[in-house]
Amino acid sequence: ADHIGVVVLTVTNNAAGGQPVSMQNAREVAEVCRRHGLPFCIDGARYAENAFFIQRDEEGYQDKSIKEIVREMFALADLFVMSAKKDGIVNMGGLLGVRDETSPLVLEIRSNCINYEGFTSYGGLSGRDMEALAVGLYEGLDKDFLTYRVGQIEYMSARLKEAGIRHQSPAGGHGIFVDAAHMFPKIPYYEFPAQTLAIELYKEGGIRTCDIGSMMLGNDPDTGLQLEAEFEFTRLAIPRRVYTQAHLDYVVDTLIAIKKRAAEVTRGYRITWEPPIMRHFQAQLLPAKD
Repeated sequence: ADHIGVVVLTVTNNAAGGQPVSMQNAREVAEVCRRHGLPFCIDGARYAENAFFIQRDEEGYQDKSIKEIVREMFALADLFVMSAKKDGIVNMGGLLGVRDETSPLVLEIRSNCINYEGFTSYGGLSGRDMEALAVGLYEGLDKDFLTYRVGQIEYMSARLKEAGIRHQSPAGGHGIFVDAAHMFPKIPYYEFPAQTLAIELYKEGGIRTCDIGSMMLGNDPDTGLQLEAEFEFTRLAIPRRVYTQAHLDYVVDTLIAIKKRAAEVTRGYRITWEPPIMRHFQAQLLPAKD
């Protein structure tokens, strides 16, 4: 505990396919943190989707509202952070909250906000964005909206299963995670199968996705060698209130077209330049060659 600054619980789990965190899990994490005197932080970017899954799947929560479930989960935490671009249903912004208003952390946060973002009353956001967020935080809790949103993901998952395209199942709340290593079995991890599929999707259908695999994992800090991810997922994250079923069908049909010629894709990509940290956002690549 002496070497741990904070424990962060991400709901839902972004890098693991948008899978939910149960209330029991959150409660047990909070208890461990209290026992060791560690601050417990919730990363709540997709807090509403997580509450929807708890209501649907966790015993004892079927008769509670989405809002009640959210309140119960956040009551466990000492602080929270969230990107409002997810369940806040806005284009820009985020939120950060600390339970103890007298904490020195609050003063440090306020100072950094003023220095780097803007005054604490707006944090660099326009009034328009803040007003949209105030509405989005309520609308994002609407059960009918959440049912439709998760239903879009489940619809894509069902079509992909029918087409024999392997992906993480059951699907989570915000996207489909396609098994790129299964799609391109001849491409080694150090040529980034998930990034390769992301590029093929863009070439085939103009669809922008991202790597959740070895490309994102990076290099071993001691040896400098490329680490091998446990899974090579290409993430197809679905924006809120944007796509119709026809759009989703187009994405699935594009994946099917790639699958039909997947045997022809035998090489991936190599990195020609990468920044020292978070390389998957900025790295430059070229096709791998012998």
